[in-house]
Amino acid sequence: MSRKTGIVKHSDYLQHSAGSGHPESPERLASVYEMLDNPNMSWKYVDIKPRLATHNEIAYVHTLPYIERIAQTAGKSCVILDPDTSTCAETYEIAKLAVGGVLNAIDTVMTKEVDNAFAFIRPPGHHAGAGNSAGFCIFNNVAIGAMHAMKKHGLKKILIADWDLHHGNGTQKIFYSDRRVLFFSTHQYPYYPGTGGLHEIGEGQALGFTINVPLKRGAVSGTFVSAFRKILEPVALAFEPELILVSAGFDTYYQDPLGGMRVTPEGFAAMARVLLNIADKCCSGRVVALLEGGYHVAGLTRSVKAVLEEMYDETHWTDKKLAALEQDCDPDNKPAIQSVMSTLRPYWNGL
Repeated sequence: MSRKTGIVKHSDYLQHSAGSGHPESPERLASVYEMLDNPNMSWKYVDIKPRLATHNEIAYVHTLPYIERIAQTAGKSCVILDPDTSTCAETYEIAKLAVGGVLNAIDTVMTKEVDNAFAFIRPPGHHAGAGNSAGFCIFNNVAIGAMHAMKKHGLKKILIADWDLHHGNGTQKIFYSDRRVLFFSTHQYPYYPGTGGLHEIGEGQALGFTINVPLKRGAVSGTFVSAFRKILEPVALAFEPELILVSAGFDTYYQDPLGGMRVTPEGFAAMARVLLNIADKCCSGRVVALLEGGYHVAGLTRSVKAVLEEMYDETHWTDKKLAALEQDCDPDNKPAIQSVMSTLRPYWNGL
């Protein structure tokens, strides 16, 4: 049964520039958009128009002084926010459009106009904190999206799965003591930004609601699928999310210039299938993915296509096929998965 998948894309997202030679380049999205506009692809999805997020919506997560600081970059050719992140004259407007694209994608899924959605936006967001930019990220798109789903749609339980190469430290910090959000991250460790260790599991009433799977360099597709099936799936089925948000970074792709992981396009599709299966059991299939990293342009595009084909059920990884891929977990990373399971067992019976 095919699914209706919504897509957020807009030519304005190509206008943000962090400087020539910067890995987070407009070419990333230009290549994805070219693939989406191909006649073989363009009829398969529903277009979702983005909008500019309001200050109030961005302030669900960010401080007013920080929002003002970004607003003041408008019209200036280059403002350096931190060692990795800078703005151009258009960045402020485009960052608001990135947030608004995610919010519209969530609304479209919540009103059942589509079954699931993918927002192809930039700048990315998962490193941005309440009062700071970091790691190419301006506003934390996924965190604002989660808050929006709770405030506008009255949701009480949201799963954020982050499969980017780099730990989503901004997202983790925002929800670290909030048990309404289950945050799950697989990432290369130790690596930028240095967070995401095994024992970072949330605090206060939200102990056990942050799950980090720190993986050594060289992890293959089967390792990620193993983490998703052995750790995330049982926990998520116990948590019963009402919406799944995905910080979809493709820098774990095997040829990515910033990473040391070995995930193939098929591996990304398999991770997407695990999340889609959880969504089918818990929340009528509601999944909204949004783009984070991924710096090998051709690899990013191939991997995105594989995920989309899974989202609208053109391909469908069976349990048998997922189990076979899971067997191919690299030996270096098996202990990490076991350690995460034992650390979280006191909080989740299914482990």
